[in-house]
Amino acid sequence: MGIIPLDFLYTVKRLPAPGEKIDAHGFIMQGGGPVPNAMVGLSRLGMRTGVIAVVGNDFLGDLSVSQLKEENVDCSMIIRKHLPSAAAFGMIEQNSGRRTIVLHRRIDIKPGDIRLAALPRARIVHLDGRDPEASLKLARWARRNGSLVSFDIGSTRNDVSELLPLVDHLVVADGFAFPFTGTRRARNAIEKLQHYCRGSIVVTEGLKGSTGWENDRWYRQRAFKVKAVDVTGAGDSFHAGYLYGLLNGYDMPRRLEFGAATAALKCTRPGARSGAPTLKQVKQFLNRHR
Repeated sequence: MGIIPLDFLYTVKRLPAPGEKIDAHGFIMQGGGPVPNAMVGLSRLGMRTGVIAVVGNDFLGDLSVSQLKEENVDCSMIIRKHLPSAAAFGMIEQNSGRRTIVLHRRIDIKPGDIRLAALPRARIVHLDGRDPEASLKLARWARRNGSLVSFDIGSTRNDVSELLPLVDHLVVADGFAFPFTGTRRARNAIEKLQHYCRGSIVVTEGLKGSTGWENDRWYRQRAFKVKAVDVTGAGDSFHAGYLYGLLNGYDMPRRLEFGAATAALKCTRPGARSGAPTLKQVKQFLNRHR
C-alpha cells in the first residue's frame, strides 16, 4: 500500500538555476510511487503482486491503473475518489543521472477505505508510510495473519514511530535514517532505529552502498559501478530485489547483493518502471560482476 502518482520526467543537460528557463531533451510519462514501482519490479522478477492505492476519477488515475495492469500487478484493491490523482514532476540531469522531483498530492487513503475481509493473504505487506493511520491498520492485520511487514520510507514527512515496532524488515534511505536518528553514519542510525524496530534493518546510501543488521550481525554491500542514465526509482528497484530475495529464502548478504544489482541495472535505463530489470537480466549481471 502506498502513493501512486503519475510521473512527468524531463531529461535536461543540467539542472537549472533558480529562475532559469532551459530546454528538455527527453520526456517520459509513467506511473510512479515507491510501492507501485517496487511491485512492478517484483512482477518483472516473476512474483505475484498487488497494490492498495487511491486514485482520482481522472485520466491520470486511469493511466496509472492501466500501466500497472500491463505489468501484471493486481489492481482490484485500488480505490477511486472524486479528487485529483497525485502527480510528480521531475528533471533528470543527462550526464550524472541526478534528479529533482516535486510531488502534488491531495488524495489519501483512510483506514475506513481498507476492507480487510476482502484482502488476499499476502506473504509480505510492503508500506511507504504516507498514510500513517491506514498503514497502522494494514500492518496490524498483516501481523495477525502471519504476513511479514516491509517498510520503505525515504524522508521524514510523517511521524512513523508508532508503525516501526510492527515492521519486520525496515529498509530505509539515508535521507530518512539520518535526520530521524540525528546521526551521520549508517551503523549509528541502525543502532538508534533498533530502539523502534526489532526486525531486520537496512540503510541505503546510494553510491556508498548499503548497511544491514539482522540477528545481531552486521552486513555491508557496496554499490555496483554502472553508467547512470537515470537514478529515479533506484531505491524502489533495490526494494524489489531485496523482497525477491526475502521471498526466496536468501540470507541478508545475498538479499543486499541482489537488491544492489537490481538497483544498478535500473539506473542504466530511464524511468523508474521502464528501467526495472527482469530476473534473467539481474542474474546475468551478477554473474558478470560478482
